[in-house]
Amino acid sequence: MIRVRPYQPDDWPAMWDFIAPVLHAGDTYAMPCDIGESDAYRMWVELPRAVRVAEDARGNVLGTYFLKPNQPGPGDHVCNCGYLVAAHARGQGIANKLCEDSLRVARELGFTAMQFNMVVSTNEVAIRQWQKHGFEIVGTLPCAFRHPQQGLVDAYVMYRLL
Repeated sequence: MIRVRPYQPDDWPAMWDFIAPVLHAGDTYAMPCDIGESDAYRMWVELPRAVRVAEDARGNVLGTYFLKPNQPGPGDHVCNCGYLVAAHARGQGIANKLCEDSLRVARELGFTAMQFNMVVSTNEVAIRQWQKHGFEIVGTLPCAFRHPQQGLVDAYVMYRLL
Protein backbone atom coordinates (compact mmCIF):
# COMPACT_ATOMS: atom_id res chain seq x y z
CA MET A 1 0.00 0.00 0.00
CA ILE A 2 1.26 3.46 -0.94
CA ARG A 3 0.63 6.39 1.37
CA VAL A 4 1.23 10.08 0.53
CA ARG A 5 2.18 12.25 3.49
CA PRO A 6 3.91 15.56 4.27
CA TYR A 7 7.68 15.70 3.85
CA GLN A 8 9.83 15.28 6.97
CA PRO A 9 13.51 16.32 7.16
CA ASP A 10 14.62 12.69 7.53
CA ASP A 11 13.15 11.98 4.06
CA TRP A 12 15.74 14.01 2.16
CA PRO A 13 18.56 11.41 1.89
CA ALA A 14 16.20 8.86 0.31
CA MET A 15 14.70 11.54 -1.94
CA TRP A 16 18.10 12.76 -3.09
CA ASP A 17 19.01 9.19 -4.04
CA PHE A 18 16.31 9.19 -6.73
CA ILE A 19 16.09 12.92 -7.46
CA ALA A 20 19.80 13.28 -8.30
CA PRO A 21 19.90 10.77 -11.20
CA VAL A 22 16.81 12.33 -12.82
CA LEU A 23 18.09 15.90 -12.56
CA HIS A 24 21.59 14.91 -13.66
CA ALA A 25 20.23 13.05 -16.70
CA GLY A 26 18.93 16.36 -18.02
CA ASP A 27 16.09 14.93 -20.09
CA THR A 28 12.99 15.99 -18.13
CA TYR A 29 13.70 19.01 -15.89
CA ALA A 30 14.92 22.39 -17.14
CA MET A 31 17.78 22.88 -14.73
CA PRO A 32 21.54 22.47 -14.85
CA CYS A 33 22.58 18.82 -15.19
CA ASP A 34 25.31 19.42 -12.64
CA ILE A 35 22.96 20.79 -9.96
CA GLY A 36 24.34 20.12 -6.52
CA GLU A 37 22.49 18.69 -3.58
CA SER A 38 22.16 21.99 -1.71
CA ASP A 39 20.66 23.78 -4.74
CA ALA A 40 18.31 20.87 -5.41
CA TYR A 41 17.26 20.85 -1.74
CA ARG A 42 16.52 24.57 -1.87
CA MET A 43 14.47 24.16 -5.07
CA TRP A 44 12.59 21.03 -3.99
CA VAL A 45 12.14 21.56 -0.23
CA GLU A 46 12.81 25.11 0.93
CA LEU A 47 11.05 27.27 -1.69
CA PRO A 48 7.74 25.42 -2.24
CA ARG A 49 4.58 25.89 -0.16
CA ALA A 50 4.12 22.13 0.21
CA VAL A 51 6.29 19.06 -0.21
CA ARG A 52 4.87 15.55 0.03
CA VAL A 53 6.28 12.06 -0.27
CA ALA A 54 4.87 8.69 -1.25
CA GLU A 55 5.97 5.80 0.90
CA ASP A 56 5.34 2.08 1.00
CA ALA A 57 4.06 0.11 4.00
CA ARG A 58 7.61 -0.15 5.40
CA GLY A 59 8.16 3.60 5.23
CA ASN A 60 10.43 3.59 2.17
CA VAL A 61 10.15 6.87 0.28
CA LEU A 62 9.33 6.07 -3.36
CA GLY A 63 8.24 9.41 -4.78
CA THR A 64 7.74 13.08 -4.06
CA TYR A 65 6.26 16.31 -5.30
CA PHE A 66 6.59 19.99 -4.52
CA LEU A 67 3.85 22.59 -4.89
CA LYS A 68 4.42 26.34 -5.19
CA PRO A 69 2.87 29.43 -6.74
CA ASN A 70 3.61 29.49 -10.45
CA GLN A 71 4.13 33.26 -10.43
CA PRO A 72 4.23 35.96 -7.73
CA GLY A 73 1.62 38.64 -7.15
CA PRO A 74 -1.39 38.57 -9.47
CA GLY A 75 -0.43 35.09 -10.73
CA ASP A 76 -0.06 33.44 -7.34
CA HIS A 77 -3.50 31.79 -7.48
CA VAL A 78 -2.08 29.32 -10.05
CA CYS A 79 0.28 26.72 -8.67
CA ASN A 80 3.08 24.69 -10.20
CA CYS A 81 4.25 21.23 -9.19
CA GLY A 82 7.20 18.99 -9.85
CA TYR A 83 6.99 15.23 -9.39
CA LEU A 84 9.55 12.44 -9.19
CA VAL A 85 9.23 8.71 -8.62
CA ALA A 86 12.19 6.45 -7.85
CA ALA A 87 13.21 4.45 -10.93
CA HIS A 88 12.69 1.10 -9.18
CA ALA A 89 9.15 2.12 -8.14
CA ARG A 90 7.80 3.30 -11.48
CA GLY A 91 4.75 1.59 -12.97
CA GLN A 92 3.08 1.09 -9.58
CA GLY A 93 0.65 4.03 -9.74
CA ILE A 94 2.75 6.27 -7.49
CA ALA A 95 2.72 9.26 -9.88
CA ASN A 96 -1.06 8.89 -10.05
CA LYS A 97 -1.35 9.04 -6.25
CA LEU A 98 1.04 12.00 -6.07
CA CYS A 99 -0.93 13.92 -8.70
CA GLU A 100 -4.27 13.23 -6.99
CA ASP A 101 -2.81 14.39 -3.68
CA SER A 102 -1.29 17.52 -5.22
CA LEU A 103 -4.65 18.53 -6.70
CA ARG A 104 -6.30 18.13 -3.29
CA VAL A 105 -3.53 20.02 -1.45
CA ALA A 106 -3.55 22.79 -4.05
CA ARG A 107 -7.28 23.32 -3.49
CA GLU A 108 -6.77 23.31 0.30
CA LEU A 109 -4.09 25.99 -0.08
CA GLY A 110 -6.48 28.17 -2.07
CA PHE A 111 -5.06 27.72 -5.56
CA THR A 112 -7.59 27.86 -8.40
CA ALA A 113 -5.52 26.26 -11.17
CA MET A 114 -2.35 24.25 -11.74
CA GLN A 115 0.15 24.82 -14.53
CA PHE A 116 3.15 22.85 -15.72
CA ASN A 117 5.45 25.29 -17.50
CA MET A 118 7.75 22.97 -19.43
CA VAL A 119 6.68 19.39 -20.01
CA VAL A 120 9.26 17.98 -22.40
CA SER A 121 7.54 16.58 -25.49
CA THR A 122 9.64 13.41 -25.35
CA ASN A 123 8.33 12.62 -21.84
CA GLU A 124 5.29 10.81 -23.20
CA VAL A 125 4.56 8.91 -19.98
CA ALA A 126 4.23 12.16 -18.03
CA ILE A 127 2.11 13.79 -20.74
CA ARG A 128 -0.35 10.87 -20.70
CA GLN A 129 -0.40 10.91 -16.87
CA TRP A 130 -1.20 14.61 -16.66
CA GLN A 131 -3.84 14.38 -19.40
CA LYS A 132 -5.48 11.55 -17.47
CA HIS A 133 -5.84 14.02 -14.59
CA GLY A 134 -7.50 16.68 -16.71
CA PHE A 135 -4.51 18.72 -17.84
CA GLU A 136 -4.58 20.10 -21.35
CA ILE A 137 -1.71 21.18 -23.54
CA VAL A 138 -2.43 24.88 -23.86
CA GLY A 139 0.77 25.85 -25.59
CA THR A 140 3.75 24.44 -27.44
CA LEU A 141 7.16 25.99 -27.01
CA PRO A 142 9.02 25.06 -30.20
CA CYS A 143 12.55 23.75 -29.65
CA ALA A 144 12.50 25.09 -26.07
CA PHE A 145 14.33 22.17 -24.44
CA ARG A 146 17.86 20.95 -25.16
CA HIS A 147 17.49 17.20 -24.78
CA PRO A 148 20.86 15.50 -24.19
CA GLN A 149 20.21 12.77 -26.79
CA GLN A 150 17.58 14.22 -29.13
CA GLY A 151 18.75 17.81 -29.38
CA LEU A 152 16.21 20.63 -29.46
CA VAL A 153 12.71 19.34 -28.74
CA ASP A 154 9.40 21.03 -28.06
CA ALA A 155 8.04 21.60 -24.59
CA TYR A 156 4.41 21.94 -23.58
CA VAL A 157 2.59 24.19 -21.17
CA MET A 158 -0.10 22.09 -19.49
CA TYR A 159 -2.95 23.59 -17.44
CA ARG A 160 -6.10 22.73 -15.57
CA LEU A 161 -8.56 24.55 -13.39
CA LEU A 162 -9.06 23.19 -9.91
